[in-house]
Amino acid sequence: MSMILSASVVRVRDGLPLSASTDYDQSTGMQECRKYFKMLSKKLSQLPDRCTLKTGQYNINFISSLGVSYMMLCTENYPSVLAFCFLDELQKEFITTYNMMKTNTAVRPYCFIEFDNFIQRTKQRYNNTRSLSTKMNLADMQTEIKLRPPYQISMSELGSANGFTHLSVAEYKGTGKISAAPHQRLEPVTLPGIVSFVLSLLCGALNLIRGFHAIESLLQNEGEDFSYVIAFFLGTAACLYQCYLFVYYTGWRNAKSFLTFGLICLCNMYLYELRNLWQLFFHVTVGAFCTLQIRLRQPQGKSPDYNV
Repeated sequence: MSMILSASVVRVRDGLPLSASTDYDQSTGMQECRKYFKMLSKKLSQLPDRCTLKTGQYNINFISSLGVSYMMLCTENYPSVLAFCFLDELQKEFITTYNMMKTNTAVRPYCFIEFDNFIQRTKQRYNNTRSLSTKMNLADMQTEIKLRPPYQISMSELGSANGFTHLSVAEYKGTGKISAAPHQRLEPVTLPGIVSFVLSLLCGALNLIRGFHAIESLLQNEGEDFSYVIAFFLGTAACLYQCYLFVYYTGWRNAKSFLTFGLICLCNMYLYELRNLWQLFFHVTVGAFCTLQIRLRQPQGKSPDYNV
């Protein structure tokens, strides 16, 4: 029988499950597919925004958009057009119901479990295609799939059952492939992000000014310590690099932001004698705040196509 078996909503950057349908089937095949769900969830950021994995009797389809992925498991004979229409409907409802700030800051699994009610209702409609009440333009979706077919993930790419081997996926230009572009677009800037960016620039400017004053003092008094000048300019460079990481996507972006924050802390520890406690607290707090905003602003998925 052709039908949708289960669906889930997963955050792309770390594979955190946000919501899922309640499944009662405990067969061996379903248990194996749940393993594939978890494995795919860990690699969503490396995969195209529309994919299909064929696992014998079942297919796993998913689409990703704005940092969230919508996954579904169906029988192998379920029409691909209906499968992606189903996922598109989940995507539109989830984006309408929950804002990006909530999905980005979620820390516990299934924190949007109430979305399961919509998943179940939609799944029931799509499992009884004759009673579908929504007017779906299947021709448009079929054309979209022909022009930009889903990337077919092979079982060999999954590697062992304990994890993935390296997914050697070529550049994605609408032919079912992906491009690991180093300068991927980031999610829209939020007000806290703008505040952290401005404050980081301010800290960089303060360090730069103090650095020039330290140079003047060094020229006037030969006994001055040149290492203070280095500490001020390193602090300036760290603040400006945090601004860069906030604006642009680079590899190991989160690790770089934490290392940069560590450098800010070290510079301020060394400048302890030249700054009072409030100044030290301000510089370190701004550095921590900017690091948090870098962590929250993740790569942006493909915007949803509401013409489909």
